[in-house]
Formats: sequence, C-alpha cells, structure tokens
Amino acid sequence: MIEGRDVRPSLLAARNLLKALLLLGGFVAGLSALGWWIGGVGLTSVFFVISLLMAGTLHWYGPRVILTSLRARELTLGEAPLLHTTLEQLAADAGVLRPRLYLIPDGFPRALSVGRGASDFTIAVSEGLVIALPPAELEGVLAHELAHGRHRDVTIQTPVCVLATWIVEASRLGGYLERTLLFVLAPIAASLVHLFLSPKRELAADLAAARTCGSPHGLADALIRLEQAMELLSFKASPATEPVYIVNPFGNDRLAVMFNTHPPIGERVGALRDLDPDWRERLRAA
Repeated sequence: MIEGRDVRPSLLAARNLLKALLLLGGFVAGLSALGWWIGGVGLTSVFFVISLLMAGTLHWYGPRVILTSLRARELTLGEAPLLHTTLEQLAADAGVLRPRLYLIPDGFPRALSVGRGASDFTIAVSEGLVIALPPAELEGVLAHELAHGRHRDVTIQTPVCVLATWIVEASRLGGYLERTLLFVLAPIAASLVHLFLSPKRELAADLAAARTCGSPHGLADALIRLEQAMELLSFKASPATEPVYIVNPFGNDRLAVMFNTHPPIGERVGALRDLDPDWRERLRAA
C-alpha cells in the first residue's frame, strides 16, 4: 500500500503552462524593450519580430534541439519491443498518451524527457541505462519521466534549458575573454533556471511514478544505482541541460552545481521509502 499526499496533475500542469507563457512572453517583451532602449520605435519592431521567431523556436523546436545535441535517435518498435510494450502499459496506467522513445548512444546511464505538453513529449534513455537497470528499476525511471509529461514539466523545462544553454554558449563569442564572459553569463542563465524550475517537480514526479508502478522501490533502487554510476563514470554536456535529467549527472562540477535543480538523492529515496512504511518488516520476514 502506497501512502502519501495525492498529487494534483491538473494543478501542476496549469502552473507549468502559465510559467511557459510567462517565460516566452517575458522573452519577447524583454528583447523588444532592449530594441526600444537602443534605437527607438524603428528598432523595436525589428527586435519584436526576431524575438517572436526565437520564442517560436524555443517552443516548437526546443525538444529537437536538445535531442540533436545528445545525438539521440528514435528507437523503433522492432529494435526494442519489450521496452516499447513496457512504456505503453505505463503510459496507460499513468493516463497519458504514449510518448516517442529515443535512444542516446552512449554508456552513461541517464534518462530525460522533453516536449511541449502531455500529448506531445519524448522520453530519451541511454544505452547505458537500458543495460544497467533491472526491469523494475527501468519501469520506475520510465514512470518518472511519464509524470514529467503528465504534469507538463516538459513544457517549461525544455525551453528554459535551451534558453539557458544559448546564454552560456554566448560566452564563446568573447574570444580571449570567453572565460570572463562565462563568469557573467553563467549566473544569469542559472538564475533563469532556478526562477522557473523548482526541485519540488522531481518529488512530485517520484510520487506519481510510485503510484503508476504500484511500488516506490523500483524507482528508489534506480536512483541509488544511478548515484553510484555517477561516481564511476565521467559525463560531459552543457551544464544548463541538468534540469531535464532524472538525476544530476554532472556530479560536483563547479559550473554544473549552479544549475542543479534536483533534491539530494538521499532525500528522494527516503521520501519514496516512506510511501511504503512496512517495507522493512516484509524484508525481514522474507
């Protein structure tokens, strides 16, 4: 029996949709105001059109930008029928449409979800994750990512991560001053991430995953296994993408720590175990 407070998916989804509208609307308004400050009405219209195009790119093509940067490709039914069947069953149990499934071609075990909403999102898993996790743990991870789609976390975290990555990558334009510019731009990007993304979304997704699977222990065990993997394997990517992963894969990297939006693994595992307070007694009896 899983105990714990009910998550209200409709409220979470509405809140994330509002955040996405504020982000994209604020982005357009901010760039338009910059045009007004630099060149008056004439330049404002130019900046307004450019900002609309960029906002459209963030919303419509943000998922593709992230997946392409990871070299992820769509995983066909013929390549992994069992994985597709598992995802379809979990999606039915979670009350969402089955998302697209992508494969990241590397051995670092990780999973992520990107998209525009509950009916249009993608789950990506790495080869290392599929190999490393037993079925129950893999189900927990997939259910967690399905919860991000159902709660529309993907609607806000996808454009936020793409925009934050753009800001960080802009430091490369500084040439010899790249490192100095990075010290200025990275905190701005990190502030944007923390303004729109709360660690509570991970706890809510954990709870929803436990309910979908009927047990919190598969996901709890998977989180422990992923934490152990981070101590053994190195990982390189834009630190601004940290929020899309199921756990922070960057470890204690100084730049990546600025973007960390995940609660500690111990806290998440403890919250999951507390959903089944009698598990220790059953383990002893076994």
